[in-house]
Amino acid sequence: MAIVAGVDLLAGPDVGFLPLFSLGPAFACAAGTVRRALLVGGLAWVLCLSVASYDGLLLSHRVTVALASTLGVTAAAALAASIRRRHEHELADVRSVAEVAQRVLLRPVPRYAGHMRIAVSYTSAAAEARIGGDLYEVVPLGAGARVIVGDVQGKGLEAVETAAVVLGAFREAAPESMSLAVVGDRLERSLNRRLEGEEFVTAVLAEIGEDHSVLMLNYGHPAPLLLRANGTVQFAEPDSYAAPLGLASLGPPSPTPYKIELAQGDQMLLYTDGVSETRDERGEFYPLAERAHLLDELDPETAVEALRLDLVAYAHGPLRDDAAMLLLRHRDVPGVRH
Repeated sequence: MAIVAGVDLLAGPDVGFLPLFSLGPAFACAAGTVRRALLVGGLAWVLCLSVASYDGLLLSHRVTVALASTLGVTAAAALAASIRRRHEHELADVRSVAEVAQRVLLRPVPRYAGHMRIAVSYTSAAAEARIGGDLYEVVPLGAGARVIVGDVQGKGLEAVETAAVVLGAFREAAPESMSLAVVGDRLERSLNRRLEGEEFVTAVLAEIGEDHSVLMLNYGHPAPLLLRANGTVQFAEPDSYAAPLGLASLGPPSPTPYKIELAQGDQMLLYTDGVSETRDERGEFYPLAERAHLLDELDPETAVEALRLDLVAYAHGPLRDDAAMLLLRHRDVPGVRH
């Protein structure tokens, strides 16, 4: 509005810049409150009137039209600001509900389980929702724990609902079942009652034992990353992959259990394909094994966060898929926290 006033004064009364004062309230409604839109509109009206008086056009038809235009745009700006503010409040409410849903669905996991130190990270591809179809859970079991990391096919609310079914079944079965295979069977039955068509869930089930080992079942999920204390990096591949949960009829009835022995300082990263299949600007996949050194941080939470930030930086923008990570770090004495 200051620029319009200056240009009008320099150009003289014959050009007719007065209607451009309505740009002030028009832009004010984009970020301000209703009060701000009205104040800017009032200022625009006063400036228009003052410049018109200076130009000697105060009683002309041109000035009447400019003043009416400014008032009309101010009223429209106030209405637009009111609607935008209402939508912002509604969006804030939705975000609050999403945060509550996330705390219920992906609640905080125990930081310690026997000889293992645990850290998790979750990044949703839908930034506003803060929640998606990836899932994880840790259920303490004596001196160890049972763990699941999974990925629901698809996105949106249906994926969230399926994740809730899997997590609910796992939380119920993990403390009670005699074996990890029975837990997997319980998950399969729960999903068969819920899923339709070719929907499925890839997952890794893990049981942390008292003997410094991790027993795993792989249901078509990316193999965990194993980082030894001496710097050796490898993927904990199963002998054979089973069908994802929900598709047991298409493959072996259950995966073959396999065990990984962990020594002091060893780490195992369970993750979803949102990590391994993130691409850079050239379309190349994220080199997870090459970035494993980022997990050498002393604090596991710091280590996982460093890997997450590196993943986001590698993508050069928002992730295209949800990315969940769960880090298991072997520590020597269960009672000593480090």
